[in-house]
Amino acid sequence: MARITVERSHTLGLDGARAKAEALAERLAGEYAVRYQWKGDVLEFKRSGADGTIKVGEDSVRVELSLGLLLSAMSGTIKREIEKGLDESLS
Repeated sequence: MARITVERSHTLGLDGARAKAEALAERLAGEYAVRYQWKGDVLEFKRSGADGTIKVGEDSVRVELSLGLLLSAMSGTIKREIEKGLDESLS
């Protein structure tokens, strides 16, 4: 089982960052059958073989992801995609 953590700062404010996280979750739900829900400023998500959180703050976003055995082999690629997606969304 692999764990991935990626944190980025932003200047979007809390509402702007929440909107970006919501848009990402909706896209993941459509493409990868991800289920998600908000608990305060934390978006929790889950799908077969992976689960995690997106913690949204006033000036930072932190993604934490746990991968099951099959997806662990792709952890490097998945981490790079998360970093790329965050960098594009938060700029």
